[in-house]
Amino acid sequence: MASDKTQELYRLLLEKGYPTEFCREVAYKYMNTDYTAIRMIGYLYRITNPRIEDLVDEMLAILSDRDAIMKKKEMEQAQSVINDVYRNGL
Repeated sequence: MASDKTQELYRLLLEKGYPTEFCREVAYKYMNTDYTAIRMIGYLYRITNPRIEDLVDEMLAILSDRDAIMKKKEMEQAQSVINDVYRNGL
């Protein structure tokens, strides 16, 4: 089941007049976490009527940011394990 924010994003995209299939893809396939949906909702409230190309560009930027955050967290976790090995040995 999709989160409330994902469903809100879907409804907002439809209200803005984007094609149904496009709205479904964006909301349920790509912006399907609260973090990504909230970011896209914020974009849609700031930018009145973005072209589809601009919307897709923003979607890709949001996904890129999310991936960078996830990689950073993974690296921090790995560094924590390495530091623990240095301090306490195997």
